[in-house]
Amino acid sequence: MAQDGNARHVSLVGPIILITIGALFLLHNWRPDFEPWQILATYWPLILIFIGLGKIWDNMQRSRNPNAPPGTSLGGTIVALAVVFVLVALLWHGRSFTRHYGWDRGTKHTTRVIEPQRAKSANAWLDMSAGQLNINGGSPNFLDADFTYSSSYDEPRVDYSVANGVGDLHIKQEGNSVHFGNSRNEWNLRFSSDMPLDLIVNMGAGQGNLHFQEVPLTDLKLNIGAGEVNVDLTGDRKTDLTAEIEGGVGHASIRLPKNVGVEARASGGIGSIDVRGLTHDGDRYTNEAFGKSKATIHLKVEGGIGQIELIEE
Repeated sequence: MAQDGNARHVSLVGPIILITIGALFLLHNWRPDFEPWQILATYWPLILIFIGLGKIWDNMQRSRNPNAPPGTSLGGTIVALAVVFVLVALLWHGRSFTRHYGWDRGTKHTTRVIEPQRAKSANAWLDMSAGQLNINGGSPNFLDADFTYSSSYDEPRVDYSVANGVGDLHIKQEGNSVHFGNSRNEWNLRFSSDMPLDLIVNMGAGQGNLHFQEVPLTDLKLNIGAGEVNVDLTGDRKTDLTAEIEGGVGHASIRLPKNVGVEARASGGIGSIDVRGLTHDGDRYTNEAFGKSKATIHLKVEGGIGQIELIEE
């Protein structure tokens, strides 16, 4: 009873919402790959909308029947239950929703082997929306590809053709932009150590571990929207290499050789540039082998927000 002697309205909205949130985190303990924060961050406005609708309902009922005895706030209780119903419907019947938030534990695995087919050199384009990209050399073929991805991702499409002794490789993954939870998308690519390669890599977000010591690169264009990239250009080079690396948000670490001439230009919008082993010469960085070795690496690095590291080893 209130102090003025009149019974006050009792709302069950708060208890129901607390029970629902507790149930979500209990489900997270049961299935760690399920992320309740993503649901709450996306659908919390529904709580405000339903609470507002409940108050409107209760006010309308009181205006129609002002002499009705006070008691439980029926409108608020109904809309709180509606919130629970909507969340349950999303969880159990929204298959695309659960996939979007990583509540799909199934993973798929595919491999591809690409032979040179009389190609003497090759051009390759890699388009990856998000995930982890690992590149190495040492393949006895032109390419050995290994893909592991959650069912929330499409299977990477691999196309290869040869014309006039030049191979054209396209690897692309359609659709699906952002994935939460424990969704996995990992590409492991091993290229030939004998076939000269021009490579273009476009990644929306993720991590790139690109080891080119055994890959005879002649041209590299790498564009990562957000994430971390580690590029290893060490090792002997028989021909010049032109490399352009652009990153939107994140960290770029590029390892460079001592025995191959290097001319690098690096600029960052908001962030820092850390250079080790190279000499600052005007608007560029060079090493001691620059102008002396048969091959030269011409490198351009641009970062939006984050850190750029140039390390000579």
